[in-house]
Amino acid sequence: MAASAKSFLADAGYGEQELDANSALMELDKGLRSGKLGEQCEAVVRFPRLFQKYPFPILINSAFLKLADVFRVGNNFLRLCVLKVTQQSEKHLEKILNVDEFVKRVFSVIHSNDPVARAITLRMLGSMASIIPERKNAHHSIRQSLDSHDNVEVEAAIFAAANFSAQSKDFAVGICNKISEMIQGLATPVDLKLKLIPILQHMHHDASLASSSRQLLQQLVTSYPSTKMVIVTLHTFTLLAASSLVDIPKQIQLLLQYLKNDPRKAVKRLAIQDLKLLANKTPHTWSRENIQALCESALNTPYDSLKMGMLSVLSTLSGTIAIKQYFSSAPGAAATTARSFDLVKLAQECCYHNNRGIAAHGVRILTNISASCQEKDLLPLEQDAVFGLEALLVLCSQDDSPGAQATLKITLTCMVKLVKCRPHLSQSVVESLLAQLHSAQDNARILMCHCLAAIAMQLPVLADGMLGDLMDLYKLIGQSATDKKQELLVSLATVIFVSSQKALSTEIKTVIKQQLENASNGWTAYRIARQASRMGNHDMARELYQSLLTQVASEHFYFWLNSLKEFSHAEQCLTGLQEDNYSSALSCIAEALKSYHKGIASLTAASTPLNPLSFQCGFVKLRIDLLQAFSQLICTCNSLKTSPPPAIATTIAMTSGNDLQRCGRISNQALTLSLQMKHSMEEFRSLATRYGDLYQSSFDADSATLRNVELQQQSCLLISHAIEALILDPEAASFQEYSSNGTAHVESEYERRMMSVFNHVLEEVESLNRKYAPVSYLASNTCLCNAVIALLKVPLSFQRYFFQKLQSTSIKLALSPSPRNPAEPIAIQNNQQLALKVEGVVQHGSKPGLFRKIQSVCLNVSSVLQSKSGQDYKIPIDNMTNEMEQRVEPHNDYFSTQFLLNFVILGTHNITVESSVIDSNGIVWKTGPKTTIFVKSLEDPYSQQVRLQQQQGQPPSQQQQQRTAYSRF
Repeated sequence: MAASAKSFLADAGYGEQELDANSALMELDKGLRSGKLGEQCEAVVRFPRLFQKYPFPILINSAFLKLADVFRVGNNFLRLCVLKVTQQSEKHLEKILNVDEFVKRVFSVIHSNDPVARAITLRMLGSMASIIPERKNAHHSIRQSLDSHDNVEVEAAIFAAANFSAQSKDFAVGICNKISEMIQGLATPVDLKLKLIPILQHMHHDASLASSSRQLLQQLVTSYPSTKMVIVTLHTFTLLAASSLVDIPKQIQLLLQYLKNDPRKAVKRLAIQDLKLLANKTPHTWSRENIQALCESALNTPYDSLKMGMLSVLSTLSGTIAIKQYFSSAPGAAATTARSFDLVKLAQECCYHNNRGIAAHGVRILTNISASCQEKDLLPLEQDAVFGLEALLVLCSQDDSPGAQATLKITLTCMVKLVKCRPHLSQSVVESLLAQLHSAQDNARILMCHCLAAIAMQLPVLADGMLGDLMDLYKLIGQSATDKKQELLVSLATVIFVSSQKALSTEIKTVIKQQLENASNGWTAYRIARQASRMGNHDMARELYQSLLTQVASEHFYFWLNSLKEFSHAEQCLTGLQEDNYSSALSCIAEALKSYHKGIASLTAASTPLNPLSFQCGFVKLRIDLLQAFSQLICTCNSLKTSPPPAIATTIAMTSGNDLQRCGRISNQALTLSLQMKHSMEEFRSLATRYGDLYQSSFDADSATLRNVELQQQSCLLISHAIEALILDPEAASFQEYSSNGTAHVESEYERRMMSVFNHVLEEVESLNRKYAPVSYLASNTCLCNAVIALLKVPLSFQRYFFQKLQSTSIKLALSPSPRNPAEPIAIQNNQQLALKVEGVVQHGSKPGLFRKIQSVCLNVSSVLQSKSGQDYKIPIDNMTNEMEQRVEPHNDYFSTQFLLNFVILGTHNITVESSVIDSNGIVWKTGPKTTIFVKSLEDPYSQQVRLQQQQGQPPSQQQQQRTAYSRF
């Protein structure tokens, strides 16, 4: 509770009054100019919050110049505060516009007689290395300070040297010999050498520099065999190899050599840590001999801690391409069985080890081998993996310690992976999980429920067998209201919903509701209702939302719950649909629409400026329009039944050239119905486009939500295709583009059922087209109505993004020039061009890049003439509009670019700047925002004077003629 309160206060700015950027800066400036040291320090440390709130260059530039002034004239404590602020705000440094002035004010302190002041200045310069990498005066000061007799100053110079070496090739080349001399010099103390050596990790700017640094490190490893020196040198060696990429195989061999031959445990631990780093970064560089050497070391070591570290490296490698190289490139692979490999022996030996961590890595290696290697001689390892996983499950599910829980997570992850790759093992895995559920600790039960839900989603055939055991456990949870029990109630309910692939039975609903009444709080009931909505159990969800309506304190929450209740009721109405009963279908859809309209009104009332619920409103509005389109289609089909075409309709249609008349009597009524059918097809295509727009605007949505939107879009396309293929234009309709990809992996039961309906409808339409050409009106109407009913019978899934936003990304734009009053236009002469500067900041929530990351931002600028003033002139069409697009890559979440715009036509122009983002896969997302400014194009004074003279009938003077020629020139 304290943590949440603290976070709330942090978001609210500790009760600070909301100020605009200038007022906030003035407030802090007042503190900086105070005579009291405490107030000055308080003002300095509040700057990072200001940068976070107003992250645009104009404010950041002013703020850093003020801080530089404080650094120049303040005492050492104030300088230290400014240094900390600079280090915290490192990503804003590149927004400083007057870099020279900023550096000049800071650098003036380097000439101080106080070594502490010089040391703080050096650290300040090191922190600014990203914006001044090639400043020679800074380079010179760092070299000079390395020879200082004051330890504080030398350490600061080492910090600055490391930062500049990472940024500047020239500095790295220049300082390398100096660092080498100091490290090898006898006068340099050992502790200083230990601080100097890590600078060499940055000497990777070219091959010769990296090579000379490696030679120096090689000499150091042999010349200074003490533990501390070997550890620091080896680690620097590894980081240098990882950055330069050329010497990674040599480095792996060197680390394995130390791991095998050096008797010191600290050195072995460092070697294992660096091997893990290289296994994560470049698994493809590991040869079979490297993995074999690591396996031999692990088999021979008597120490469990070292064995666990080596197994950790091997388990990382077993999930990459390295494992295939290990098994494929073995000499005499044909004659070698899987069990004779040292890696397999090691994994089998460790599976039942008394140390849980070692056993977890053992089963993980076996699981990865079983999942990635399909060779026949490796198939027996599957069973070994299952036995090892079951043993670990029994061991860890009884233990409540954090270590046991971490091991259990690894075990359950391996189980899900194994079942996904080897479905025939699923039965035994599920049985062992269900057997352990009753005796396990609550923490373990929650994790096991998540695992069961994941398996049941992948393999629904297993789900029915779980239900009995799960219900027994649900009844036994007891009356306890602890947090763990609440979490367990939610987890168990989720697995029950996944297991009940069709509607929940009355008995299950009664048991769940009883337990919620007895042992749960409102939040638990809401979470269970949310899971029911996601799994399509809308009757259960509606009852739970109804019970929660009176338990919330805010009217926004009340309206939110009320809207969810109405949506659940609407979807529940659609479960009663039956094929061939179209009048009943129409009444069910009408009832659902009635609830949906009530729900959207509540949802609109639940939205706030900070939480506008735009995705939810968009999704529900599309659902309403889709249901109306379905209803309209069924009505049109029924009308065609009451107005059937005569036998000669096709012939007359062909002779008249109006193919639509084939659908009905050659009368106005029949033609109207045919046009209605065409209108229906266009309506479904329009809905598909709108679903596509919703998809593109949902950058922060999880993959399941996006797939759900995509399925809705595909259902619209399917119906429009069916109308075209059966009624409007059978010859032109193609089945190729709509054929589903049967090999695609299906993630959820909802998707599985929708794909099944899609395939069935496509097969029906195709078979009707093949058997009966042209298709009779009765068969086509029946097929269309049944397709609509089949789609509506699949319960809609409200996915996670409807309830919960795990990733939050937004873009804030600033345009310059910008008017003081947004309604006022910017004045510009029509013979000049406007240089429009667009700056932007990417803002993230607590989990940036959880689902997708921004690669670049696409900025689109367009202008429209709103009102024209003056006479009409014939102006080329190119000069009438501005339409430009640029892509920029954000750096440290900041980007800026410029556009040059023409406004030849006199009058007021509306400029719109719209941003969209491109993710790392190259997909464009229309995230917005859209910003608008007005420009007033005025006639330039000279043209105005010439025009007035021409109107008065006076020829322009000689001087004016010369001016005109000159201006044209």
